[in-house]
Amino acid sequence: MPRRFLLTCILMVGLNASTCATQEFKATPIPLADQVSVGDVYAGIRLLGALRLANTEINDQRLCGLSGLAWDEDASILYALSDFGTLFHLRPEFSKQGYLTGVQLIAAYPLRDSHDQPLRYPYNDAEGLAIRNGENAIQNDTELLVSYERRPRVVRYTPTGHWQGDERLPAPLRDRRHYRDENQALEAIAIHPRWGPLVGTETSLRNEPPDRVRLFQLDGGRSWSYPLGPAPESALVDMAALPDGSLLTLERAFVAPLRPLIISLRRTELPTPGKAALLNVANVAVFDSSQGWLLDNFEGLTRHREQRFFMISDDNCSAWQSTFLVYFELLPVPQEKAPR
Repeated sequence: MPRRFLLTCILMVGLNASTCATQEFKATPIPLADQVSVGDVYAGIRLLGALRLANTEINDQRLCGLSGLAWDEDASILYALSDFGTLFHLRPEFSKQGYLTGVQLIAAYPLRDSHDQPLRYPYNDAEGLAIRNGENAIQNDTELLVSYERRPRVVRYTPTGHWQGDERLPAPLRDRRHYRDENQALEAIAIHPRWGPLVGTETSLRNEPPDRVRLFQLDGGRSWSYPLGPAPESALVDMAALPDGSLLTLERAFVAPLRPLIISLRRTELPTPGKAALLNVANVAVFDSSQGWLLDNFEGLTRHREQRFFMISDDNCSAWQSTFLVYFELLPVPQEKAPR
């Protein structure tokens, strides 16, 4: 590891030298489709690389089941969150052209409760990850927000997994009986430049239309109705806020093992909510396994720099699935030509 990065790890993240030693593990470049190569444009994105991450262990934590991502610009660390309540520190590697070529595994920490004990089932079912103070050029003030299923809540943590406090949920999200299933709760979380922390349920709440979910503002009580994509069993699994106030959302549609897996990247804006406001959501790119795409259970999304993003798949810690880390650029929205 370069000495400069080791010092950054120690000083910025507050780790010791032994913990900062990178863990070598296999991250293999892969093609996601025969017809689309790295650097090519597909729909509204440009593909900038894809890796298959090997299943390994670090600090007695197994790298698998990753469903949340957050990029820390100040520390140059990509945080990855597992369904078992473990926070991994990754360092992506890029070519001179800006393509994703590899990743180093730096450290892993179990998320802890208010008594500084590692979380146990069912309280460790972590799903969504968002970051505060990750690009303000101030050291040691990064805060991570984690959203949960089974025991729905949003909790603040340090980058080493120490509990910092709970966020207060809007009233409809506090009672587990309001969710259609305990495993379809607070899957998506983002921090919006105007509205602050936002959470979204994986599927609709009970007694609400099944083809839409609500996005909730944690501070202020606002909510927006988000229409899910048309693919059967489509669900909202993550979202990321852009500096212009729009949201990039990630949906997964899975019906059965022998049916196509469909992953959708979509974009929307959050206007001032009205009583019956239904968001206008547009597809950015739709990936269908029946059309030759190599896909898995993509659940994590985060913005890297400018219009570039990471996306990761949750392999459910299964030998039959894979952890894919994908890097892409969001292209500008085409401007409609004015009539002559």
